[in-house]
Amino acid sequence: MDKNTKNLKNNIWFVAILIALWFLIYFNLERLFSSVNDLTGLSSIKEGYARSIEFFIYEVPKVLMLLTLIVFVMGIIRTYFSPEKTRALLEKKSLFLGNVLASVLGIFTPFCSCSAVPLFIGFVEAGVPLGVTLSFLIAAPMINEIAVVLLFGLFGWQTAAIYVSMGLLIAIVSGYIIGKLKLEKYVEEWVYEIKSGKQESVEEKMTLHDRIESGYTAVKDIVGKVWIYIIIGVGVGAGAHGYVPEDFMASFMGKDAWWSVPLSVLIGIPLYSNAAGIIPIVSVLIEKGASLGTALAFMMSVIALSLPEAIILKKVLKIQMIFIFFGIVGAGIMLVGFIFNIIY
Repeated sequence: MDKNTKNLKNNIWFVAILIALWFLIYFNLERLFSSVNDLTGLSSIKEGYARSIEFFIYEVPKVLMLLTLIVFVMGIIRTYFSPEKTRALLEKKSLFLGNVLASVLGIFTPFCSCSAVPLFIGFVEAGVPLGVTLSFLIAAPMINEIAVVLLFGLFGWQTAAIYVSMGLLIAIVSGYIIGKLKLEKYVEEWVYEIKSGKQESVEEKMTLHDRIESGYTAVKDIVGKVWIYIIIGVGVGAGAHGYVPEDFMASFMGKDAWWSVPLSVLIGIPLYSNAAGIIPIVSVLIEKGASLGTALAFMMSVIALSLPEAIILKKVLKIQMIFIFFGIVGAGIMLVGFIFNIIY
């Protein structure tokens, strides 16, 4: 047995042991939480601060453990989706098929505001239609592993599945509409002047060991960056859990207030947060009386649309395109909010 094969086997065994420990701890968190409550006497205290502490000490490890496992798995999956492969898959596809494919790829492809400009330029100069490119840019930040795992952990698989399906629908339809409107004139001229040269990139063949290492790296990079946002978000949610009156939230974000959905979207757009920071807060808003549709509309607008994103995209899109982009996506988010408020 050569050294590389031995290292791979050791790596696989190590991962298997870690995953087994993860399941053992995660599925006993509630029991551990109850034991801590009994030892500290928190369960017998009815004041707001006790409810806030209970919420915090249970949700933080739960969310961080879920996030770590999903990020590790997604880190491995992403090794199969390089920017070059993604671009090649999107080139010369029919409009609607391109929108669907771009939106699905957005789930698996890393995206942040810092990479918006080079991704946009790369897609456009490679011949990817504007609408298809924007479907990708909508789906990538809105439907990512952080959002999905936090929704699954806090609300259950049904809500997570609904969020993913609605996010995909918004990305596909918004990109398709933008493509049909033929708005290429609102892209800055210098973007089309770039000549790609169609240089073929030589991708190294990754071994299973390399892919597992990519999973470790993803955990280090992503969880290492967002853990503080999770703690802050859960902390804010814990405070609201213990002290915010239910009647206040119900009057502001409940089903009876027809204006709650558009107002929540308008409030969410100027805000800047990632899924790790906003979803624990949304969890408490729903618990306090906010309707599911209104809360999801608020969350989608915070994650998918923000002023920092608009400022960065201004480098490649004219102001008219920025307003059209935000308007169409914002309208889609509001429609989702209204639909869920009717259904639920």
